Amino acid sequence: MLLSDIQAKLLIVDDLPENLLALEALIKREDRIVYKALSADEALSLLLQHEFAMAILDVQMPGMNGFELAELMRGTAKTKNIPIVFVSAAGREMNYAFKGYESGAVDFLHKPLDIHAVKSKVNVFVELYRQSKAMKQQVEALEQSRREQETLLAQLQLTQVELEHAVRMRDDFMSIVSHEVRTPLNGLILETQLRKMHLARDNAAAFTMDKMHAMVERDERQIQSLIRLIEDMLDVSRIRTGKLSIRPAQFDLTQTVAQLIQSFAAQISAAQSTVNFNPGPPVVGQWDEFRIEQVISNLLTNALRYGAKKPIDVSVYIDGDHAVIDVRDQGIGISKENQLRVFQQFERVSASHATAGLGLGLFISEQIVAAHSGTITVQSALGEGALFRVRLPRVQKT
Repeated sequence: MLLSDIQAKLLIVDDLPENLLALEALIKREDRIVYKALSADEALSLLLQHEFAMAILDVQMPGMNGFELAELMRGTAKTKNIPIVFVSAAGREMNYAFKGYESGAVDFLHKPLDIHAVKSKVNVFVELYRQSKAMKQQVEALEQSRREQETLLAQLQLTQVELEHAVRMRDDFMSIVSHEVRTPLNGLILETQLRKMHLARDNAAAFTMDKMHAMVERDERQIQSLIRLIEDMLDVSRIRTGKLSIRPAQFDLTQTVAQLIQSFAAQISAAQSTVNFNPGPPVVGQWDEFRIEQVISNLLTNALRYGAKKPIDVSVYIDGDHAVIDVRDQGIGISKENQLRVFQQFERVSASHATAGLGLGLFISEQIVAAHSGTITVQSALGEGALFRVRLPRVQKT
């Protein structure tokens, strides 16, 4: 902003209207606003409303005189720095000038006024006011710029931390994916090489029906592992883009859980564990059956993985307007700190145990349950197993 753009307000106080008009005509310009007061009381009212570049006070006024008004101005924070010029018709022998300077005046003028002196002095104080105002605005602008830079720096630092975290997650993800994908692929490659070797040797005995069944089962397990990894990665992508589809339909949750546990027979046997489930009354509601099966499968897989070969208890029941699924194991448990992390991406229940999977199961499960307006929680302590509880509203909001 240019100095000339800063408008200056001037206050003139005199008990004679003709003196005010004459002085106003002398000092008024387009870039200035002149306020007139006929008494000290009027002047105080204006001083409280406006910010003045200077004040020209008549000394001899009825009631409160100019000196008393000046003392009041000097004692008030809003007005104490306003330059004051006294004007008096009294002769120099009255020694008013000395008293004026004692009252805080910056100058003293005698009537009749010297036109050039008045204009010159007003110009000086107006220019000083504008320079002070401009400097104050520059300081405020610099302070605002400093605050904005601090905010920007904080945002950049936060972004840097987030980027570093994202890079670590990417690196961890790629490391886990390469390891997890390699495991079933290595199995398939070894099986293929073994069969090629038998075929090259015309070893027909290696391809009996029993051996063929075993080969197919092994291949199927490896392929299912790959499919599971790929589906998990696709689900994460769908979640991030908000495209995880939920298609509610009415079904009996108790029956679905019972059938799912039966399909886990091979995994339960391989984990040398058992699953206790006593089906109760039907628990009917509106949910996406495929997605709910996905959640329960993830919970069962974790329970078998970390259950220390001990029995696992599963229950399904109604609690008010919600259906509840509990999966409880008696395994290694989860610390309080890790309970806050298990539902995050690429997190494992226990880093000290070598386990398969991308660490996405619980993250995906939580997103699926949230999409049903439900909740999934964990209660656990180290060495005391874990209870995962899923609560689902029985009727989905449309």
